[in-house]
Amino acid sequence: MPASPSTARAINDRLALRLLQHEGPLTAGQLKQLTGLSRPTVADLVERLTLSGLIEVVGEAGEQRRGPNARLYGIVADRAHLAALDVRTEGVGVLVSDLVGRVLAEAFVPIGGDTGTGTAVEQAVTLVERTAKEAGADRLHTLGIGAPGLIDPAGGELRDSGGLPEWHRRLVAALQERFPHAHAHVENETNLAALAEQREGAARDRDTFVLLWLGHGIGAAVVLDGVLRRGASGGTGEIGFLPVPGTNSLPSATDCEGGFHSLAGSAAIAALAVEHGLTAVGAHSAEPVAAALVREAVPSAPGGAADRFLDALADRLALGVASVVAVLDPGCVVLGGEVGQAGGEVLASRVAQRLRRMAPLPTEVRPSALGGGAVLRGALLTARESAQEQLFGTR
Repeated sequence: MPASPSTARAINDRLALRLLQHEGPLTAGQLKQLTGLSRPTVADLVERLTLSGLIEVVGEAGEQRRGPNARLYGIVADRAHLAALDVRTEGVGVLVSDLVGRVLAEAFVPIGGDTGTGTAVEQAVTLVERTAKEAGADRLHTLGIGAPGLIDPAGGELRDSGGLPEWHRRLVAALQERFPHAHAHVENETNLAALAEQREGAARDRDTFVLLWLGHGIGAAVVLDGVLRRGASGGTGEIGFLPVPGTNSLPSATDCEGGFHSLAGSAAIAALAVEHGLTAVGAHSAEPVAAALVREAVPSAPGGAADRFLDALADRLALGVASVVAVLDPGCVVLGGEVGQAGGEVLASRVAQRLRRMAPLPTEVRPSALGGGAVLRGALLTARESAQEQLFGTR
């Protein structure tokens, strides 16, 4: 059956808004070309969306032609404000943006391991409030939260995870209490990093890949056929528990020591560097020591201690990568996080060389383009898409 006029208008409006979400500001002529709609139909939907406060004139097209330049229409950026959080064991990073994703303010607060649960939660919530105020946001519409640990795929809640501070689990409830009108979305930090790398980073041309997160902790995210895979219990990518050769024990259900974590976690990489006589001289508090060590080793001369350290690290990383490749055949593995970005092409190419000898399946190994910032970017992308869907879907 043909759509009613009101249904057709809603479909056309939705199509135009979707294009403005993904393409950015467009002229009426560009909307006509991309939608295939007639000029009068496009003019009507532009008028409707403008009157509803969803889009506005944001500039003029730069085309040189006779007569006035065409108006550029874009989403009304200040219709909603969003907050993205990167929750880590050592602190919280937050940024606040408008509806089109323009970052208005950003901050980080360290939280020591000896900080009490209540104090830690209050520090994190206060940071969000302060950053929102700095951004000029009177109200937050959506919170995108990236955290380590397992996320319940049914309810989206952060589950109990051994080794993580208690304040992590209490933070989401505290944020919802302090920002009662905001919609909160919690996702595993590595999954968010993978979404960001696919949208804006090293995997933009891939719909199937695995991100190996190498930061303070270690993990993996799996994207197959364009879909992020979380698993039955939300535990896809808990690669730190993977049994591998080269450790002194086996991991347990409650402790990943003896698993891949013991070879490729930040502490293990730092210990490997010490074995090769290396120390980090340029590290700062927000950067894992392992990342500083790798970054400083990359420009080293062949045959030296730093070069041998990178070879030994590549040997270790290849064990985990080969296991993932043998099971999933992703065709591409991104070495993510601060360590993956610090190693760059130098480390990625060494891992790829070893992988070719260990796995029969052709696989690219790429360095992260976003590094540790991928979690915040992924949280922002998730919050932005959620907010736009809610605002545009209620018309």
